[in-house]
Amino acid sequence: MSVPGDDKVAPSHDVSHDVGTPTEHSLNEPTGTLELPNSWKYKRLRLFGYTFPWYASPPVQLVIVALVCFLCPGMFNALNGMGGGGQLDHSANNKGNMALYSTFSIVGFFAGTFTNKLGIRTALSFGGIGYSVYVASYLCLNHTKNIPFAVFAGALLGVCAGLLWCAQGAIMMSYPPEASKGRYISWFWMIFNLGAVIGSLIPLGQNMHTTTDSSVNDGTYIGFLILTFIGACLAWTLVDAKDIIRHDGSKVIVMKHPSWKSEFLGLWETIQSDPWVVALFPMFFASNWFYVYHFSEVNSAYFNTRTRALNGVVYYLMQIVGAYAFGFALDSKSFRRTMRAKGAWAALFCLIMVVWGGGYKFQTTYNRDTFAEGSGNKKKDWTDPGYGGPFVLYMFYGFTDAAWQTCVYWFMGALTNNGRKLANFAGFYKGIQSAGSAVTWRLDDVKIPYMNMFASNWALLSGSLLIALPVILLKVEDTVSLEKDLAFTDETKEEVAPKAHVLPAGDHLGEKV
Repeated sequence: MSVPGDDKVAPSHDVSHDVGTPTEHSLNEPTGTLELPNSWKYKRLRLFGYTFPWYASPPVQLVIVALVCFLCPGMFNALNGMGGGGQLDHSANNKGNMALYSTFSIVGFFAGTFTNKLGIRTALSFGGIGYSVYVASYLCLNHTKNIPFAVFAGALLGVCAGLLWCAQGAIMMSYPPEASKGRYISWFWMIFNLGAVIGSLIPLGQNMHTTTDSSVNDGTYIGFLILTFIGACLAWTLVDAKDIIRHDGSKVIVMKHPSWKSEFLGLWETIQSDPWVVALFPMFFASNWFYVYHFSEVNSAYFNTRTRALNGVVYYLMQIVGAYAFGFALDSKSFRRTMRAKGAWAALFCLIMVVWGGGYKFQTTYNRDTFAEGSGNKKKDWTDPGYGGPFVLYMFYGFTDAAWQTCVYWFMGALTNNGRKLANFAGFYKGIQSAGSAVTWRLDDVKIPYMNMFASNWALLSGSLLIALPVILLKVEDTVSLEKDLAFTDETKEEVAPKAHVLPAGDHLGEKV
């Protein structure tokens, strides 16, 4: 499964090391002089005394992909963060999301094949249209209660999202040099989750003065529908992977038009060459398992409409904080990469134990019958006494989510720089992740006790970290050698693209970057 691109290329093998290579530091200009092609794609915008990277550079392309996800998956997260997709009756949301993640779990494994054939812009745009149809199905629910349409929209989105996230994951892990992978992940995660923050503000503003519990109104769904369509259109502003030039002059690996058969065999080749990746599968499986519990069994089950909208805003704000904290710490130059990997594992394990330990105490205070129809109990409002504790807990659920996702992506990126292998890792990640999510939506639909769902989350998160520990200790190295990456590359007939010519500093033909 190759990395998707309109020119059918894979992201580059980067041979830079953790120390001593020019990289993007928060989009700052590197030192030295670099000769770039004479094209608008490589012109630098100077504004307010600051010089921005050229358009066909990894930071700019990452921001565009992040904005697509800001507008599409970001709105999806805001909608589902309300619990039930904003509907009081969760049946349609549960069934639609079961269909979504069932198709996603299959498409996720082979999305690289189709994305490579369609091209990155087409794949991302098609993915965005899937999110628009999904939102439209909830607008339809408000008037027709058409559950079959919601199920169809979910299944379609599973296909579309598989393509979108395959392209996103391969770009995010492969475009940056080794020393910047953590920062790229954090940049993406912060922009992406800002979309969910903005999306959560929409129902908050519309329900600010409503203390009763109700479905969100048409205006919320229409706003989401417009934003997701804009995201689908934005995908067409990306450039071909062959045109990307990093700040150190390196380019991408060019694929030699692999056959469909070799693409489908890519996942099996990865298992053969790196069988230890199986130890990461439980972490992949756990990475979406907790969303149903967070959204439907905490936020929607315990709080009224306006309060869960506020909770959603803070949940995703804390995701931004978590992504920033972990992403930049993972790229710290104060410690070797092997030490950072061990530290990240330890920090993540402690965070899981503390946050979910607090979650256990909270879960003992209510169950499915507490706020059921006819119970006489009203769901909690932000004005009620005792709101502060659950509010803080929900904040840290969001922080933990971002920490988990950032670390998983960083661990995968630290294991190789080979674009083809990283695409396969991304395929495994999204496919297994989605399979787990499909199971949890079904469990909520059959009304599993909240405490049982809570226990499954805590056990899976902590257990998967223990299973992954040998990989973190033994396979993460301070840098991945070119020979090791090419051992896999040679088998798949990839070649390393040359670096752009770097001129000596001061040469008048070069452009200061």
